[in-house]
Amino acid sequence: MNPLALMIFLSSLAIGTTITLSSYHWLLAWVGLEINTLAIIPILTKTSHPRAIEAATKYFLTQAAASALILFSSLINAWQTGEWYINSLTDLPVNAISIAIMMKLGLAPLHFWMPEVLQGIPLSTGLILSTWQKIAPMTLLLQISHLINLNLAIIIGLASVLIGGWGGIGQIQLRKIMAFSSIGHLGWMIVILKFNPQLTLFNFFIYILMTASMFMSLMTISATKMSEISTSWSKTPTMTATTIIILLSLAGLPPLTGFAPKLLITLELVKQNTTIVAATIMLASLLALFFYLRLSYIISLTLPPNTPNSLATWRILAKSHSMTAVMSTLTIILLPATPTILLFM
Repeated sequence: MNPLALMIFLSSLAIGTTITLSSYHWLLAWVGLEINTLAIIPILTKTSHPRAIEAATKYFLTQAAASALILFSSLINAWQTGEWYINSLTDLPVNAISIAIMMKLGLAPLHFWMPEVLQGIPLSTGLILSTWQKIAPMTLLLQISHLINLNLAIIIGLASVLIGGWGGIGQIQLRKIMAFSSIGHLGWMIVILKFNPQLTLFNFFIYILMTASMFMSLMTISATKMSEISTSWSKTPTMTATTIIILLSLAGLPPLTGFAPKLLITLELVKQNTTIVAATIMLASLLALFFYLRLSYIISLTLPPNTPNSLATWRILAKSHSMTAVMSTLTIILLPATPTILLFM
């Protein structure tokens, strides 16, 4: 893609997200979401491949349906209340808007588009889709968190954690595994959204950090399938070792960064006398833990017969990956700084 065109589309992404973040009017928030959607479509199709075109079409249709639902619901709400203010929602429009925003995020049972879209696009575009594109919808959910139906949030959150675990178990494509991982992490955020929005924001921050570092690691070792990560040790040993630890952080194992949000959310659910929900979500997250550990096993404990004897493959160009290093470091060692981060939220 032409660098100038790419810069224009990325700037439009930033502008769309900023408009939604700074809006207090539903129409303005909808405009920001639409700019976001229209800006990422050309980025999805920058590699002219049938899979990329298919992914862009699926993404556009899903996002357009969700945006239409947001617009119609906010219009009906404005008709009933006489104002477009984001926090002034009645019961019926708030449920419809919540479902539409959850559809934009890719939460279960409205998640079917996400694995297919991520599978059809490059890793760099998948990074944008899994992190930046979720900022605007999540901000809107946080703004109306006190109005959302509690039963709806818990049901969709539990369904997302279960499907995020079950769906990822049978996958061999790393992009689909990351899609189901994203669905599972978003499920944790939605379960706690009504009780403690601050924890949802903290979990979202950690999720973006971990997902971005995982995608950057996969881009560094040029891996999109399990068979490719099993041979990555001979190419970039240090990066491969870091990728294993990032996977364990995504799984939420102590003493890594990913352990903090899961611990705090579980404690908050117990405090709110929803012990059954806490127990269910922890048991459901064991499904996701299985495929994270399987990936770690494939990277570290399998050695294919075609591995070269040299320490580093000569075809790999020596590039500087400073951003990947920073994100990976934060994903691994940020657990002790959790109280400080929460203090500033």
